[in-house]
Amino acid sequence: MIRQRRRGPGLIGAAARTAVIAGTATKVSGNVAAKQSAQAEQAALAEQARIQQAVAQQVAATQPPAPPAPATPVPPASGDVLDGLERLAALHQQGALTDVEFSAAKAKLLGL
Repeated sequence: MIRQRRRGPGLIGAAARTAVIAGTATKVSGNVAAKQSAQAEQAALAEQARIQQAVAQQVAATQPPAPPAPATPVPPASGDVLDGLERLAALHQQGALTDVEFSAAKAKLLGL
């Protein structure tokens, strides 16, 4: 009896090779999908940042200019320092002067 030689890897070998090829293809397609997803997310974040910047520029352009700072009261012409300090203290208590403005006006009045 003449034996026939087998050609190829046989049934189990073919199944193993198919499994390896399918696993490799799945892994590669998963990597490609993950990379595309990351790129799409980066593009969306960049677009969102660009939109926020444009909105901020428009808001800044449409806001009215800040009102001028209130003028520092002029010390009395008579040169009476005590009277000037009393007026500054009264303005500060009424809220017309901030702490910084009060201190600056007081220093100017006292010549410091």
